[in-house]
Amino acid sequence: MKKLILALFALFIITGCTNINNLTLTEIVDNTIKTENKLSNQFRTGYKYYLPRGLNIVSQSDYNEKLNTDRYTYYLYVDIVSFYNKVDNQFKTDSKAYYSKAFTKGDKYGYLQVSALDDKYLVEIMYNYAKIEVIVKQSDLKDTVANAITILNSIQYNKNIIENVMGDNVLQYKEIEMNIFESKKTDSNVLEYEEKYGQYEEETHDSDLIKEGVESGTTK
Repeated sequence: MKKLILALFALFIITGCTNINNLTLTEIVDNTIKTENKLSNQFRTGYKYYLPRGLNIVSQSDYNEKLNTDRYTYYLYVDIVSFYNKVDNQFKTDSKAYYSKAFTKGDKYGYLQVSALDDKYLVEIMYNYAKIEVIVKQSDLKDTVANAITILNSIQYNKNIIENVMGDNVLQYKEIEMNIFESKKTDSNVLEYEEKYGQYEEETHDSDLIKEGVESGTTK
């Protein structure tokens, strides 16, 4: 308990006095993955994670989830096949993308790629054997990356449960396996057509959302 209190205090010191808009996307990701987040408020078969305040669960199907704020929809895919097999692929950065970079922490590997899509941006972020895709306006990129990496960094797997699940359904999961280690750029097979071209209502930014995301493991 003492360690948890100290960890949360450290997060507050790091982020409480820092405006997220003063940080780069690299700093947002790096600061977050340096923090070992043990908080959870969402529990699934084989894993659990922390959902920052301001995001809601829209739907779930196996290891795919649809999350949203009052403005954007996030598509989360947790790849228990890659976790089970300890896949260690490498991401190739794209010099033509708005932002494209891989990052690591210990044995955990990930990447963030942001690609221009008409007047918005497709954010693809993979870490800890899971991936989030979301389309946002440029002005909301930092908040979105903060939310997404918070979720991915907070995922904790239950190896025993996953081994049981994979043992019973290994052929089924091989058929639906998705390569989260590759960027889809603007040809995403996760995002729906209307999310690419639909209109979004303006969102009222809540500073507490970012603070909450940070306290969950998003030191942005």
